[in-house]
Amino acid sequence: MIKLYTSETPNGWKASIALEELELPYEVHHIQLSKGEQKEPWYLKINPNGRIPAIDDDGFTVFESGAILMYLAEKTGKLMPTDIKGRSLVTQWLMFQIGGLGPMMGQANVFYRYFPEKIPAAIERYQRETRRLLEVLNTRLADNEYLAGDYSIADIANWTWAHAYAWSGVNIDGLDDLQRWIDLVGSRPAVQRGKMVPPPTDLGAQDDKTLEGGKKLLV
Repeated sequence: MIKLYTSETPNGWKASIALEELELPYEVHHIQLSKGEQKEPWYLKINPNGRIPAIDDDGFTVFESGAILMYLAEKTGKLMPTDIKGRSLVTQWLMFQIGGLGPMMGQANVFYRYFPEKIPAAIERYQRETRRLLEVLNTRLADNEYLAGDYSIADIANWTWAHAYAWSGVNIDGLDDLQRWIDLVGSRPAVQRGKMVPPPTDLGAQDDKTLEGGKKLLV
């Protein structure tokens, strides 16, 4: 069974959503970021970068959320086309999130919500770039139901960040196709289950070993 090391973040949700979509059994190991568990020696053997998520598939470890998505797609033959051009299209939009949307939204989050000193120029710069990247998605989605043909890991990766635009202080006024896609992907049962991994701590989920309809175990 796959072991998933994760926490409640957009990058963490990529892995749990993919596992739910692919109906792969998995164990959830909740990494407490606020306690610095991601920097403990035992975890650094799994992910030398000290970040989440990571998976252990029968002794083979994979870190970096995009690499995990690609590994799971390759393992199952799902959520990724088999032809070279289709695979390239999915990979392009996956890299768009990894190299653009995620880093820019991440910085917008930091300066808008967490940085001890408010720096208007930094907030404006990262919010503006986040909005621009969301506009790129909106343009793509104007003529496409999903980002790269059928629903794929590209949609999972971008959705986990894009749907949380308001947390970065960004609005999507006028981006109707983006909103349509956010709602479409967010309505998928596997996405809804995956976004609850790990579950809110007040649910007492350590005693509730399964989420209805899901494939995960909590340990």
